[in-house]
Amino acid sequence: MGHAVEKLHERLLAISGVDDDGVYRDGASKRARRSELVLGSLKRLWDEALASLDFEVPTRGVGLAAVGSLARGQMGPNSDLDLVLMVEDRSLKQEQLAQLADKLWYPLWDSGLDLDHSVRTRSQCESVTDHDLPAAMGWLDVKPIAGDVDLIGHTATSILERWRKAARKRLPELTESADSRLKQFGRLPYINQPDIKEARGGLRDSTLIASLAASWLSDRPHGQYDSALERLLDVRDCIHLASRKDSNLLLPQYQAPVAEMLGLADPTLPEEERQARSIEDLQTLLASLGRRIAFALDATTSRAQHSLTHERPRFAFFQGRREAPRFDVIAPGVARHEREVVLAPGVEPAKDQYLPLRVAVASAEFGLPIANSTLINLGRSPIRDSVWDEESRALFIRLLSCSDELIRVWEEIDYVGIPGRWIPEWLGVRNRPSASAAHRYTIDRHMVEVTARLDERAPGGSRYDTEHLQALLLAGILHDIGKRPGVRDHAVEGARHVPVILRRMGYAESVVGMATILVREHLTLSDYATGKDPYDPAVVQSLSEHLEGDVLLLDMLFDLTKADGSSLGATASEAITKRYGWSKWREQLVTTMYAATRSHMLGR
Repeated sequence: MGHAVEKLHERLLAISGVDDDGVYRDGASKRARRSELVLGSLKRLWDEALASLDFEVPTRGVGLAAVGSLARGQMGPNSDLDLVLMVEDRSLKQEQLAQLADKLWYPLWDSGLDLDHSVRTRSQCESVTDHDLPAAMGWLDVKPIAGDVDLIGHTATSILERWRKAARKRLPELTESADSRLKQFGRLPYINQPDIKEARGGLRDSTLIASLAASWLSDRPHGQYDSALERLLDVRDCIHLASRKDSNLLLPQYQAPVAEMLGLADPTLPEEERQARSIEDLQTLLASLGRRIAFALDATTSRAQHSLTHERPRFAFFQGRREAPRFDVIAPGVARHEREVVLAPGVEPAKDQYLPLRVAVASAEFGLPIANSTLINLGRSPIRDSVWDEESRALFIRLLSCSDELIRVWEEIDYVGIPGRWIPEWLGVRNRPSASAAHRYTIDRHMVEVTARLDERAPGGSRYDTEHLQALLLAGILHDIGKRPGVRDHAVEGARHVPVILRRMGYAESVVGMATILVREHLTLSDYATGKDPYDPAVVQSLSEHLEGDVLLLDMLFDLTKADGSSLGATASEAITKRYGWSKWREQLVTTMYAATRSHMLGR
């Protein structure tokens, strides 16, 4: 063998393979072995580099350090290397430093690994980390490799101290970075093709949690969180093996191989069914892991924010005693406290089955998140899917009417499984990926997205009355409830479930009937628009008959079709064709068919 890192990538892959049955096991052990191999190889490379130079490198003032996944002991089979060559001023001449860097970087490039490298002085490291949040978080996990390890250690200690001193000011920056990623990448449990690093609940969140813990503003979670993180790293490793590159994006072509490597494929099933089932099980696994990690981040951030709030004692005016916490009651049993929705003092969740509804509605209407401890307590509420009253039905409709806030609140209460307790049929589609390439989201999240796009205004600008609005919103939240394994026509299957669900909830028969028709026909207007002639009297008559000649039902179907279409599509990194969605072309076709049918119904 030549230099210390020759064929290092191949050696990493050799210790990263699956067992004879195709299953990837002992991921944590393999990550430790990969880190040990790379660190040892880099130390030898350092010695080789120094021996090959025609000048002497001092033992003080020059050193090699690792940050990123290598420093954390989380290297994947194809992870890149994040290395920093640390120097003190005047320890080497500029040309000597360049020669040393070349002796390190070029062999690594030749080894087949991707390399992210830099050369920094201590002051440069401190300056960069003071202004660059990712760089600062990277230096909180730094690993000295060779050379002057004291220089690296002192720099790391300095950066950590500066981080702790500035943590109070940088906490908003941390939360903003998490919110920015959420807007761009979505939540891990609800994405068909997730980026398991950047999505909320992904690996990047674990770095944020570690950074918050290092600031001393909050403790680091353990137990189930640690297990979830290790399992998500296993998923990442399997994506590397399936894609043969440093990738965190779970594209469709990798999903079946990754599921098989994770041991989710049932070998007793026919291949096509085995793959479909394993992909669904993979999505369920990711949902569980993503929820656990996202909840840990939210809890850690909340504790950090509360620690800042309570650093300065609150004293009553003109009195020397500490103020009691303030709870502003905003609904029966529900209060606002420190910009969160919490339970009012004295409330017992175990005795109130409607409390989760009141909390959810208050959270949506006031635009405030539900406190994590409150979510856990709501899980103790004795919800019964068959026991609804007029007030609870009205609350449910108010929740469905909350537009974008509905999406946030539904995600929060879904963490403790509340929607599935309201509607048991929800569990049949929860976390299930859509078979259609048009969908970015899982089936359950797609239905929430669609509902959030519905409101009380009909296409012509008039307002729906109470019963029609109820039917439209209920159809939105249930329109894909029939997308179950083995079902050929999910619209027909959904129409079979909807009357059972809504009658159990106690909605009026008129509402049940309209919602059932809308679910049964939610694809009809789009299908007619893209495949039939709107100027053919037989076509518009046929479409009218599907809706029993009801003009308002046609208006509602148009709104549902538009909401359904506009919720499709993808981010720039996802492999979903842009032919889907509510494009101008599709909007024009659907609008034309709708207008022609409406004129026919009105006898024009």
